[in-house]
Amino acid sequence: MAMNEEADLRERAVTLRRGGMSRRQIRDELRIWNNGTLNRLLEGEPPPEWTRRPNAKDDLRAKVRELRTEGLTYDEIQEQLGVSRSSVSLWVRDLPRPPRRQCPEQRRRHMEEACWAPRRELRENQRLAAKAAAAQEIGELSDRELFLVGVGLYWAEGSKDKSYSRRERVNFVNSDPDMIRLFLRWLRLLGFDHPQLKFALQIHASADVEAAERFWQQWVGAGSEAFCKTTLKAHAPKTNRLNVGDDYRGCLAVRVLGGAELYRRIEGWWYGIVGAVQPADGTPPEG
Repeated sequence: MAMNEEADLRERAVTLRRGGMSRRQIRDELRIWNNGTLNRLLEGEPPPEWTRRPNAKDDLRAKVRELRTEGLTYDEIQEQLGVSRSSVSLWVRDLPRPPRRQCPEQRRRHMEEACWAPRRELRENQRLAAKAAAAQEIGELSDRELFLVGVGLYWAEGSKDKSYSRRERVNFVNSDPDMIRLFLRWLRLLGFDHPQLKFALQIHASADVEAAERFWQQWVGAGSEAFCKTTLKAHAPKTNRLNVGDDYRGCLAVRVLGGAELYRRIEGWWYGIVGAVQPADGTPPEG
């Protein structure tokens, strides 16, 4: 094909292409049966819009490009639209890199607030909902249920007698006010109340000792005469303590005066519970 002839043919092909014809229509119109020739004549000419196949990701791609031109980073676009980082990179690689809007610390805070804070809030709401639903499942406790709970609570957290160190006494220590309240309610069920009880605070010397003493006296409903001298724990500067702040009130020890007999009964109750869930020979129950 002569050069002038090909130039003329290209001009006609381009005109038809810009007029909205497809490759097939141009081929039939110009009677060009060689694909290589047709490709050469239409080189650089985009296809008309109507010939493009619809793509479900076109809108998403356009949004990605829009956000990139606004200066968002790959991570921010990925987090906001839920697309893969590789797709973001592919769709915006022809766009100029936006200037940094923030210093590294500002970007870190932005990601923390915009990306991770909502996720943590969602997880926290899920936790609270699960705990609230579980609390509703308990309802009211019968005296027997409270009795069994108290036995297990004491055996987990209370002092225990050892064959090498006889300590048949009832002494319960805990930092959780609700644990203390439950334990005192259990003691009242057994017939033990404030005149038979002594309390002792154990707390780090660096804490607000007086405030903690006032808190525990109000919490258990007893005056200072029911409390032994507070035990102060020496402060170790090298220790990175996490139990600090206004809600740190140390540990409270609750002791039953003359509680040796009660301790023996608690131990018997505990092993009675154990025996009720396994055979007498100690082998695990089937199933």
